[in-house]
Amino acid sequence: MQTGKPTWWDKANEVLSQDELLGAVVRSYPDESLIGRGDLFSTLIRSIVGQQISVIAADAVWGRLVELVGEVTPESIRKYSTEQLATCGLSRPKSSYIHGLAMEAKALILENWDEFSDEELIKHFSQFRGVGPWTAEMILIFTLMRPDIFSIGDIGLIRAVQKLVPEAESKQEVVEIAQRWAPYRTAASWYLWRMLDPVPVEY
Repeated sequence: MQTGKPTWWDKANEVLSQDELLGAVVRSYPDESLIGRGDLFSTLIRSIVGQQISVIAADAVWGRLVELVGEVTPESIRKYSTEQLATCGLSRPKSSYIHGLAMEAKALILENWDEFSDEELIKHFSQFRGVGPWTAEMILIFTLMRPDIFSIGDIGLIRAVQKLVPEAESKQEVVEIAQRWAPYRTAASWYLWRMLDPVPVEY
């Protein structure tokens, strides 16, 4: 599993920096990139923490979770009850999902990621309680670093595209605009998020 900057990032940066819509944004962050940690379980839990809340709020809850359990691993999570996890600022459902994923980690974490397509991996992750398409897509972006992921379930991405193209009112229109950034929609997503937040999005 890759860590650090994706192997395809520089090529994506080169292509996207020439894009009429996104190019100026890309050129604004010449020394930054998506950074992979190579830790699927931690990324998954951080994605669940971040579901439907702001980046700043998610960072605060994540910080409290790390303070409670230490390194976020299935073993460290299993030491705590769902009630104890909830004291970090997690909702009851999120606490339950996180605890359940720690219990099911063996089935969750595959060995042969490269043998599966993006769609197959999204289907695999979505079998687990608390993991929907958005969360699965965050794993593909931030851990598996697949190059061409655009999550239409992400409200930040929708807002960023609409900032660039105000007339894109529907999700379908946003998806169609994002198609211009294939086969590097993951990098495009990172730059779109960067438009909105003072710190890079991390999961």
